[in-house]
Amino acid sequence: MTLESDLALANRLADAAGAAIRPFFRADFAREDKADASPVTEADRAAEMAIREILESERPDEGIIGEEYGATRESAARQWVLDPIDGTTSFIAGRPTFGTLIALMQDGWPLLGAIDQPISGERWIGAVGGTTQFGDSPAATRRCGGLDSATVATTSPHCFNQEEGEAFLRLVAKCHANQRQGPIYGGDCYNYGLLASGHIDIVVEAGLALHDFAALIPVVEAAGGQMCDWEGNPLTAESDGRVIALGDSARLDDVLEALHEG
Repeated sequence: MTLESDLALANRLADAAGAAIRPFFRADFAREDKADASPVTEADRAAEMAIREILESERPDEGIIGEEYGATRESAARQWVLDPIDGTTSFIAGRPTFGTLIALMQDGWPLLGAIDQPISGERWIGAVGGTTQFGDSPAATRRCGGLDSATVATTSPHCFNQEEGEAFLRLVAKCHANQRQGPIYGGDCYNYGLLASGHIDIVVEAGLALHDFAALIPVVEAAGGQMCDWEGNPLTAESDGRVIALGDSARLDDVLEALHEG
């Protein structure tokens, strides 16, 4: 398989997921809570099934790891990692800040990723060693001269445990001490797309599963940024779910110091 064919397939998978999601947006749909108390809707399941049907037809030897339907061919070297709706709570609330996440991994390392917002029609797709495209144009992160001028985002402070929350607030204090507004809350995967396009400087989160972050890595890094765990290590299938995304990797030591100085 070539990178071009993989990217073309990822775009078609995102198209199929979006077509499955849009009829349910701000409409009536069935929902329930999973064992971990997170919500799932028939839109989540319809989108993942639409992706899986294409993969089973066109890539029958490659693995699939999906949030809603689990793992297929787990021993395959190449695996597609799917989160049909990242930000289901936002989807349920009618907020178009959720997204479909599609990643292709090779031996546990992300090769390409897509963030697709099917309501606004925005899509970021990037490949390791290549570029990130936002629509028809390349996306690029922005430089950040220091934490005191950085814009920080996270989906929700309630996703942190007490220790993680205190670490995040130390970072916020350094970034927003001289700013009238605080950090950006909400956004889920959409924040990482905004970071890749140079609108946000730092995203910090915890408690993420592989399907939550695998697609984000190629998007951010091919746009010039960096993603790692809270120790500064690269993210892989074995990571603990605590992630940092930086538009400017020069700020990594500053962020790590803020998170760990307590």
